[in-house]
Amino acid sequence: MALTKNKAVLDWIDEMAKLTAPDHVVWIDGSQKQLDELKKEAFLTGEMAELNQEKLPGCMYHRTAVNDVARVEHRTFICTPTKEEAGPTNNWMEPKEAYAMASDIFRGSMKGRKMYVIPYSMGPVGSPFAKAGIELTDSIYVVLNMSIMTRIGQAVCDMLGDSNDFVRGLHGKCDIDEEKRYILHFPQDNTIWSCNSGYGGNVLLGKKCFALRIASYQGWKEGWMAEHMLILGIENPKGEVKYVTAAFPSACGKTNLAMLIPPEGYRNKGYKVWTLGDDIAWLRVGPDGGLWAVNPEAGFFGVAPGTNEKSNPNALATVQKDTIFTNVVLKKDGTVWWEGLDKNPPEGALDWKGNPWDPASGVKGAHPNSRFTAPAKNCPCIAKNWEDPAGVPISAIVFGGRRAKTAPLVYQSKGWDHGVFVGSIMASETTAAASGAVGVVRRDPMAMLPFCGYNMGDYWKHWIDMGKKIKNQPKIFNVNWFRLNENGKFMWPGFGDNFRVLEWIIKRCEGQVDADVTPIGYVPKAKDINLEGMDYTIEGDRKFDFDALCEILSVKKEYWMEDIKNIEEFYSKFGDKLPKELKASLEGLKKAFD
Repeated sequence: MALTKNKAVLDWIDEMAKLTAPDHVVWIDGSQKQLDELKKEAFLTGEMAELNQEKLPGCMYHRTAVNDVARVEHRTFICTPTKEEAGPTNNWMEPKEAYAMASDIFRGSMKGRKMYVIPYSMGPVGSPFAKAGIELTDSIYVVLNMSIMTRIGQAVCDMLGDSNDFVRGLHGKCDIDEEKRYILHFPQDNTIWSCNSGYGGNVLLGKKCFALRIASYQGWKEGWMAEHMLILGIENPKGEVKYVTAAFPSACGKTNLAMLIPPEGYRNKGYKVWTLGDDIAWLRVGPDGGLWAVNPEAGFFGVAPGTNEKSNPNALATVQKDTIFTNVVLKKDGTVWWEGLDKNPPEGALDWKGNPWDPASGVKGAHPNSRFTAPAKNCPCIAKNWEDPAGVPISAIVFGGRRAKTAPLVYQSKGWDHGVFVGSIMASETTAAASGAVGVVRRDPMAMLPFCGYNMGDYWKHWIDMGKKIKNQPKIFNVNWFRLNENGKFMWPGFGDNFRVLEWIIKRCEGQVDADVTPIGYVPKAKDINLEGMDYTIEGDRKFDFDALCEILSVKKEYWMEDIKNIEEFYSKFGDKLPKELKASLEGLKKAFD
């Protein structure tokens, strides 16, 4: 039975059901009873498997098709009337053409299947930040993931009332045909269509599709921001908490930073780090004129390989119950394993494809992009106020990437507009670590390159415009944990020691420490980064010391001059859409080095 009388919702569902022709339409009310019944059904059909309930209570296992293991950026489209609206960094398709093509794929695709109707909220239900979506899907895996990643059910329909402001999401597994796999976004229609995939990032439509691509467009039109950012709180020994958002491209340690544990010396003094979100932040100007953030998600969709007791003990604790594991190794005792979990690969286990796995074969047992979907409330360091409808006030915004030589460990922008410039030139590069050779630079502005739902030139202009509305602007910083020395070795230990940099960032926000003025912005005086209790050795014998810190904070003209050329080339793609403020910052950088 329908959970709402909203005519716009019911008419749309009716239209989609006529197109896809399911045998039954099932409304997801969010009750535990209904979710338990769906789990039983998925265990019977083999869509999911129940894991060892003594060791991993409430946990489940899933395998995707072998051809369907990651987000498909080359098959992800922004469908706007003109190509310019989508911009040079997105794949574009004209809306009528996209609807016609996808309708042919969807037609009759749910015959013999059930269509599940999932009303969901991004953001705590009833929060001024919250937005409603409805996802239609023929996958129980999607329903169970969405029940972890979002708030689902009757409360969302009540929140929506008779409003037409909801995101319409249609997902169908169809034939899992990679040649006909499309993730289509229609920003002007508040609509997402996803066909021929069963993999999380392509089918959990509340995540990147809604919470970033569609929401970034909504934020542009409505005067707020949807960003690919973690949110964390830093508590000092007096019990005061300051909040930071941070944007990093993939493989730069975002989840690890979100769940960071401070070094022992800091913990003994009473410092703590609280997690509010590991992936997405929605930001609005608050009643105090500052920038406030909320995590629109309710769970973590994390990469399993490399997650372990050293890299991220909090994430490991989070996945011990009520978690869905996808494409990891299945052990014979009904528990799971992945590369980098520990040094004991299991015997007699099945790999991510379901085949017997021999650890000595040299073939990985878990897919490199294998995942866990876990409730945020499971996290040992989740902040008490992580679901506060008002969000939290942001003191600092941190950008970062993987740079072997260019960026210092940390620097602060000269102001908001310059901070937008710093975010717009974010990049990571591939490094041949053995020789320290620098590889290809991939620009990823604000870590939003794959997720911006409109022209990135307009997106930067929106950042500049937002700055004018924020009376108490957060300070903007850039970090680089990945600086290499002459022998291609990492110069900074990372992990918990990153707290030392966060401490300096907060001190700068509070005006407690001075900094050196450089062409790129404000760089710490080495004496202001606390190295007490730091136990790190670079390449076997050299202890990390004050001199090493000076080295990692240095700004080298020759690398920046090279980078400026690369930035100019990247900016040239945007033509007239490049905001004049970014052009001015680039000219200022050139002049400062000259």
